[in-house]
Amino acid sequence: MLKKVADQIVEMLVSNNVKRIYAVTGDSLNELNDAVRRSGKIKWIHVRHEEVGAYAAAAEAELDGLACCAGSSGPGHVHLINGLYDANRSGVPLLAIASTINTPEFGVDYFQSTNTYKLFDDCSVYNQLATTPTQVPRMLQAAIQNAIHKKGVAVFGLPGDISSMQAVESATSMYNFDGATIIQPADNEMIKLANLLNKYPKISIFCGIGAREAHDDIVKLAGLLKAPIGYSFRGKMGMQYNNPYEVGMTGLLGVPSAFHAMHEADVVLLLGTDFPYEHFMPVKNKIIQIDYKPERLGRRAKLEMGLNGKITDTIAALLPLINEKDDDSFLNAQLEFYNKVKENLNLYVEDSGKENHISPEYVASTINKMANDDTIFTVDTGMCCVWGARYIEGTGKRFMLGSFNHGSMANAMPMAIGAQLAYPKRQVIAFCGDGGLSMLLGDLATIKQYNLPIKLIVFNNRSLGMVQLEMQVEGLPNNETDMVNPDFAMVAQAMGFKGITVTHPDKVQNALEEAFIHEGPVLVSVFTNPQALAMPPKMEFDQMKGYALSISKMILGGRMDEVLEMVKTNYKHLKEVL
Repeated sequence: MLKKVADQIVEMLVSNNVKRIYAVTGDSLNELNDAVRRSGKIKWIHVRHEEVGAYAAAAEAELDGLACCAGSSGPGHVHLINGLYDANRSGVPLLAIASTINTPEFGVDYFQSTNTYKLFDDCSVYNQLATTPTQVPRMLQAAIQNAIHKKGVAVFGLPGDISSMQAVESATSMYNFDGATIIQPADNEMIKLANLLNKYPKISIFCGIGAREAHDDIVKLAGLLKAPIGYSFRGKMGMQYNNPYEVGMTGLLGVPSAFHAMHEADVVLLLGTDFPYEHFMPVKNKIIQIDYKPERLGRRAKLEMGLNGKITDTIAALLPLINEKDDDSFLNAQLEFYNKVKENLNLYVEDSGKENHISPEYVASTINKMANDDTIFTVDTGMCCVWGARYIEGTGKRFMLGSFNHGSMANAMPMAIGAQLAYPKRQVIAFCGDGGLSMLLGDLATIKQYNLPIKLIVFNNRSLGMVQLEMQVEGLPNNETDMVNPDFAMVAQAMGFKGITVTHPDKVQNALEEAFIHEGPVLVSVFTNPQALAMPPKMEFDQMKGYALSISKMILGGRMDEVLEMVKTNYKHLKEVL
């Protein structure tokens, strides 16, 4: 039997270790779907919404290398967009197959037609459309190579009629050339870097996800320099564990200690981070940035030095050039401050809340203690990110996935699907906001269909908590941030799996134990305190003024009970920043 183009595509995916295609089948994707069925070497994951498929594939790509999602003509393409933006900005190797209308219908405004070049151009590192069978293998190979080597989304456009045509073997190589390379700054730059670090007494190190593989050498470097180590949200799981020099995370969701360590230092060394919040960056000290993507250098802060290199290679080459410092007073001061910060965070855990107003900090801390040391966590954008950032601890084996660069809601549940499929024997826990989960609620059916043992923890605060905080620091009384939610536990049960509702703090631990020992999927809806806010580590005077103004407006509007609850709940935060 003659080989179809669709069969050729499946063979190429299998040879590149792609295990699944996340998609909603139909229309121009049907030939590819049938080729997957006949092959038996790859699995078609039937999601309910293409955005879920893109997020799930992105999670799998971050954990396990190249992954694949697909969307069919027109609406399927558009539904992919949000997840593809997230994957591309996160730098994960993802192949998106954008099947489209038959080639004879191009250019005549046919039903469900989209301009794939314009649609995907801003969220991809490669974006091409094959219009003949001859193009397919070379173009798909190029897409795969671009996704892997540029670490981003490669869009492969595929008209439906091309899929069913006879395949044409390529005359060019179908192999991904990826030899081991060492990337580090030139010798003279390395000497200059070492001289700067050796010269100044107060050094701080700040790490992003790009530093994960260099953990041990970075800890050695900190020991020689007597330098505290802070990290970004994406960098936390890779840098917090087995690290006697860590001082926490800075940024909007961080803690004051990391912010303080960076601002009090003579020199700040940025390693593998594209930390976006420039207002948290110091301006009066010397900043050195090292990144394997040179286009990132200096776009967040003014640099003394900007160096191109892999963090693993660069730090390994730097260590022999560093003189060990004798004075550890700066480091000890930062560690002492960090201990006080951790004590303050524990105050929120000790106050577990009351009925229907359970402390979200208590919930997150309890999950941290009960979860396995190799759990994969996913967190929704918003307050779930705060609780995950502050209370889930790195072990060296744990991962935490989220929409950290794109900042989209509704990502936690879809990412958990991809994570659980990639690692079926590992515990996967999703921190879901009630707002985020509501957006893509239908894909609870996907979790049931594949019987994925995901544990969905819904922080059910009946509000858009992060938006509420944003409005208040701008001096606006929160408006239309409240949510009337369904009974999420009953929704889970309607989907065919276990659902648990928790309204009292005394029931939290038992509910989590019940969920974690259950072999299948479980949704636990925890009624958390809607007034629990999370102040950033650095509060500007205008933000404090705005917060006070919003409370005044709420009082004048007759919302006194809400104001009193908010002040009582967040009194410790307010003490920190006053």
